[in-house]
Amino acid sequence: MEIRYKKADIRDLHELVRSRLMVLRAANGLDEGAELPEVESESDAYYRRALADGSHVAYLAYDGDVLIGTGGVSFFQVLPTCHNPSGQKAYIMNMYTEPGYRRRGIARRMVELLVAESVGRGVTRISLEATKMGRPLYAACGFVPLPDEMELAEERIGR
Repeated sequence: MEIRYKKADIRDLHELVRSRLMVLRAANGLDEGAELPEVESESDAYYRRALADGSHVAYLAYDGDVLIGTGGVSFFQVLPTCHNPSGQKAYIMNMYTEPGYRRRGIARRMVELLVAESVGRGVTRISLEATKMGRPLYAACGFVPLPDEMELAEERIGR
């Protein structure tokens, strides 16, 4: 098995949107064919904008011509802090490996590529959300839980 990793560009838009929907279906326990029209449309718009301005980088993993894995990293700016004087941050997301290809180092290589991309941009703060299945991989790659972060409950946002 020779896995090929490709840094995505706008020509990969269809694959990026398709993989995003695969990730969300898997993470939310939805059927493979579950329709997500709003997410699909917004993902398309996001990738168009973020690939163009460089605020998102994605990699695709292929076995021959078959897409078997994906991962992305979004870059953003926050106010500088003592622990992050530049205020630059990266957020790894959209990690997915097809079930038949799991536990072969594909996701680990994807994380390495995304971290290298971030470090190459001078980012010193890289975070992600981990599923129960992904936690051991991310821990092995050096990620640690954050004890001080909190998120506002969705019902309090008032949508």
